[in-house]
Amino acid sequence: MTPIDLYTYQTPNGHKASIMLEETGLPYAVNVIDIEAGEQHRPSFLALNPNNKIPVIVDHDHDRTIFESGAILLYLAERSGVLQPNGPQALSKTLQWSFFQAAHVGPMIGQLWHFKVFARETLPYAIERYERETARILRVLDGELALRPYLVEASYGIADIMVWPWINALPQLGVSLDDTPHLQRWHETIAARPAVQRGLAVPALAHADA
Repeated sequence: MTPIDLYTYQTPNGHKASIMLEETGLPYAVNVIDIEAGEQHRPSFLALNPNNKIPVIVDHDHDRTIFESGAILLYLAERSGVLQPNGPQALSKTLQWSFFQAAHVGPMIGQLWHFKVFARETLPYAIERYERETARILRVLDGELALRPYLVEASYGIADIMVWPWINALPQLGVSLDDTPHLQRWHETIAARPAVQRGLAVPALAHADA
């Protein structure tokens, strides 16, 4: 089997793809796209994703190039037979929570990250807005995880991989999970998985020039 090419960087979205690849056991090769240096705007990368975002995978054996992390995870589950939703209802719920991540979790935490870390000036209104929305989203997730061990069923799946890297990034923003104990339990359980720990180490930026 030809290794799948993974184009990625050390971000929550990038970690979704590397964690999923580690969970599936499919062979893959890492291509670092230094988004801080603007490498995502190079023509060679834009040919893979015209939206200039990581992650992207290229499956040479099947002649497939896929961007958008949700699409990547669903493809890898089908490709490997690992973590596939168990039937139509599970698929529907997996898509529901995956879209919830793409529409709410990532964008709101991403905006909070921007205004707290990268903005050139402190804008209290923007920070407070995204802190409130982040807190609301955490309560939504906590409520669901009070009902079951994972987001869709009693077993770990694609929806969990979609959401987890963004929750894992919250300590960097000074956001605690103390008020959402079910979410905290879920986060700790997934953090203990060996494949998740390996996926978080991808790419190893200290060795990017090796």
